[in-house]
Amino acid sequence: MTKNRTVRYAGRALVLAATAAGLAAAMTVPAAAADGPDRKQLIADCASGEGKCSFNEPVLGKAYLGDFRQVSNSLYNCTTSPATQSMGWSDTVGSTDTAGVSVTAGGKLAGIIDLSVTAQYSHTWSSSHTENSSLDMTVRPGEVGWISRAQVMQAVSGTWQTHYDSPKWGHYYWFVPDTVTGPAPNGTDGVSNAVVVKTRKMTAAEKASCSAGAHQGKTFQRKR
Repeated sequence: MTKNRTVRYAGRALVLAATAAGLAAAMTVPAAAADGPDRKQLIADCASGEGKCSFNEPVLGKAYLGDFRQVSNSLYNCTTSPATQSMGWSDTVGSTDTAGVSVTAGGKLAGIIDLSVTAQYSHTWSSSHTENSSLDMTVRPGEVGWISRAQVMQAVSGTWQTHYDSPKWGHYYWFVPDTVTGPAPNGTDGVSNAVVVKTRKMTAAEKASCSAGAHQGKTFQRKR
């Protein structure tokens, strides 16, 4: 089998195409860029099952701590004393690829990547992680508090191979490199998840709301 490649992706060079043995001579000519698929189209066919896909030669990147994001409601303290309250929080972190395609838990793409990573590294890969708990936090008068969390993240790079039963865009086989970033188990490469309490001073408008009858001299919550 010989693999001819074509170039296309947002105006930048991107190797995408290859042919199968036994194709007619005209079909073995590399497809014109305008006639070929882009990354999203190929990965969509992998996700739908129209293309028979594999994720070849996966390479795991080094784990790192992702960005902090708010995972609880906000607690406003309109009293004159520090307010301590137990706040529940929940967080779900998913996976996306370099084109912004969501790799959802339980989906075909996630299953293909997991199969490839498990074969290469002898451990499973997860496209989504959900965690929830509660935490006591103290908010000073005239301030707002909330809980933020950061998830251990890790990227896996590889090449999608898409095989069609009948030629599509002139070829049976197409290839596209991709990197998918998603949650990694806590402690991967020595990196740990983090949960912290954050506070800030109220804005002028928020302070004004403390003078309203329902909030005056009390604490109250607003949904995140």
